[in-house]
Amino acid sequence: MAEIVADPFLRSVLDASDRTRQQGLALLGLADDRPTSPADSPSPETQLQLSRQHGLLLGALSQLRSLNRDAVLRVRSTKQATAEARQEVDRLHLHLQNLYYEQRHLAGEIAACESYDHGYQQLPLLPVEEFLERHPDHAANSENDLMIARINHEHSEREALEQARQGLLKKKQGLIADNKKRKDDLANLDKDLETFIDAAKPIQKTFEKEY
Repeated sequence: MAEIVADPFLRSVLDASDRTRQQGLALLGLADDRPTSPADSPSPETQLQLSRQHGLLLGALSQLRSLNRDAVLRVRSTKQATAEARQEVDRLHLHLQNLYYEQRHLAGEIAACESYDHGYQQLPLLPVEEFLERHPDHAANSENDLMIARINHEHSEREALEQARQGLLKKKQGLIADNKKRKDDLANLDKDLETFIDAAKPIQKTFEKEY
């Protein structure tokens, strides 16, 4: 049994138990060797050995009781430590489960972001080769920085086109205003001509008379 038990404290308990048993057997052996007749009293040497063995047995029993109390306390302490360790394991397991669910959630979010149809992907950007030909200073940029530079280029191009459109729109509005003014002037001229013709009719009739 002692060879099976590896814990030093438990081995000491087994050794103390074995010594107590041997001490008890030794005391019983001395008791069996005493005279059985009441008239025959044991010799002083035998009584001394019995007393000594009895004292040794009491000491062994006291040590064994002390070890037993220590063993009980150790068991209680081990049970408490085991319960605390189990609670910690349960807490860590729950934390691990939460991390697992969070990981799955984040993986889903990442997949959704990667599959999302971003608006910038629909922009008519310059091809990378053509953009780098026009702007070779961006050749060392990362893919992300290069995309940002192409978007900024498209933005500036659209701003320039918008400014040109606004300029043409203003010019168109000016031409429309000029054309309207010319039409108004022509309409006024037509009215003036009609007034002039009406005013000249009496003169025309005078010249048409025969003298």
